[in-house]
Amino acid sequence: MGVASLVLGIITIIICWIPCFGWFSLLPSIVGIVLGGCGINVAKKNNGQGKGIAIAGLVLSIIATIISILWIVVFSAAAASASSSYGF
Repeated sequence: MGVASLVLGIITIIICWIPCFGWFSLLPSIVGIVLGGCGINVAKKNNGQGKGIAIAGLVLSIIATIISILWIVVFSAAAASASSSYGF
């Protein structure tokens, strides 16, 4: 689970920086957060093996989620500003 979280974290941290497509990384990053949390719990039962990978995946997924949400807020504000200035 930790490896899956890390893979999703890496993929989503790359996708979230692409303008207009950053919101596509929102769902996979949430899945990465869940898998990272599960991976940490599994690592605790296995005497800490794989805990670092799970933590890295969790951190990357959290960062990607925050960036994706910021993109959504920025584009929503820009759309609202453009529609109000043109009277839509």
